[in-house]
Amino acid sequence: MMLSTLIWLPVLGAAIVGFWPGNITTERLRIIALAIASGILFITLAIGSQFDLMTSRLQFQEYLPWLPQIGLSYSLGIDGLSFPLLVLGALLTGIAIFGSGDRIERPRLYYALILLVNAGVAGAFVAQNLLLFILFYELELIPLYLLIAIWGGAKREYAAMKFLIYTAVSGILILAAFLGMTWLSNSNSFDYTSISTQGLSQITQLILLTVLLVGFGIKIPLVPLHTWLPDAYVEASPPVAILLGGMLAKLGTYGLIRFGLQLFPETWALIAPGLSIVGVVSVIYGALTAIAQKDIKRMVAYSSIGHMGYIVVAAAALTPLSLLGAVAQMVSHGLILAILFYLVGVIETKVGTRDLDVLNGLMSPIRGLPLISALLVLGGMASAGIPGLAGFIAEFLVFQGTFSVFPWQTILCILASGLTAVYFVILLNRTCFGKLDNNTAYYPRVRLVERLPALVLAAIIFLLGVQPSWLVRWTETTTNAIVASLPAKIDYATSTLNNPQFAKSSLSPTLKAYLYKR
Repeated sequence: MMLSTLIWLPVLGAAIVGFWPGNITTERLRIIALAIASGILFITLAIGSQFDLMTSRLQFQEYLPWLPQIGLSYSLGIDGLSFPLLVLGALLTGIAIFGSGDRIERPRLYYALILLVNAGVAGAFVAQNLLLFILFYELELIPLYLLIAIWGGAKREYAAMKFLIYTAVSGILILAAFLGMTWLSNSNSFDYTSISTQGLSQITQLILLTVLLVGFGIKIPLVPLHTWLPDAYVEASPPVAILLGGMLAKLGTYGLIRFGLQLFPETWALIAPGLSIVGVVSVIYGALTAIAQKDIKRMVAYSSIGHMGYIVVAAAALTPLSLLGAVAQMVSHGLILAILFYLVGVIETKVGTRDLDVLNGLMSPIRGLPLISALLVLGGMASAGIPGLAGFIAEFLVFQGTFSVFPWQTILCILASGLTAVYFVILLNRTCFGKLDNNTAYYPRVRLVERLPALVLAAIIFLLGVQPSWLVRWTETTTNAIVASLPAKIDYATSTLNNPQFAKSSLSPTLKAYLYKR
């Protein structure tokens, strides 16, 4: 029942925080919420200690008939695709709670909503029934809407309503696709393992897959379905922005691979070239738009669009390396976006602005914010894919895995990664360096407790950069099995094996030998 614990513990925690009897201080409520989040992370790591790296089958499965009349069952399970995202979600939930501070208005509701978001996201990652996935997918909608609308910025009502509408449309489209593939395939259950689309005509599969792509594309989001993201990310408080970018967006890319690629493999190969172009457009658009921003939080928000585009291109290529890189990019993007949003929040709190034309000289060791600035430099380097940090290995795997299938798209993505360095150099040059204005100098001191979340994230980003096997080892077997199970006429894996660069790749010898054997 360990997977059920990951879902119902935060729900129980939300009830405890929300209905704790008597008067209780905000700090004590935060401690209770943080203890619950720590328990979730501990259970997730305990699952990892028992996780079998050598099998691609679902693990820790739970099954309970719920409403068999409509094909709904309480079916749970994880594999190498979902487990790293579970760990990421548990970690970022704790970071968001810890970094919320002790001056939150209506803290009971605030911390209860964060825990409910964690429950919904975790449930979606482990659900093995399509209707159950939709239930969890929609569970986080109202909590996040309230978190933006109540604790957001000046335009929070507009941003929250826009987020609500887009996300609701996303859920409707995905539900419609799930209903269509189940009814048209004459399946008597919505269980993932019972769904087969192979008997459907090519045009029917193409329509269903397109509906899924649009639904999950809104969640990622992909250009031109992205317009909700800048408003939501910018108006949300930094902890809520961490949840939005670090956890919520991953539901979109996870859904593309789990339900789009794996349920429609042949049709996926048909639309893959077009999908790769959409991913490249998102990458380039996100980078160019980020360069034009004056608000550092909006710059980070647009950078997220570009980095999520890498995942789409990798999923379209459908090679073992590219899928491995897609999962690695999901995790590294979540960590990097979390540290950037957190640091931007600290800077805004201490300095009072996010405007690049106003910020200057924060690296000053006496009157500035030197450690925060140093961590911001590290976050920018990680986002730009500098070797030695988590962002590099993820982008390296994506580029190496996609080049044999989509060479021009890969080259454009590499060029766009150079643009990432451009806008972060602009950000760092204007924010961290230069001379402090004497009228605005001597900022409030950043306490150790305020630095701690950024230090933890920076340590993880660095450790995964110098020891990438700690990241990719959980997913290698699963991504290999996904490619190996594809119909014979899809020769993406073969094209990768025949690539001379494959022999020189950083993939483990065990996985290489297994692929050659296949």
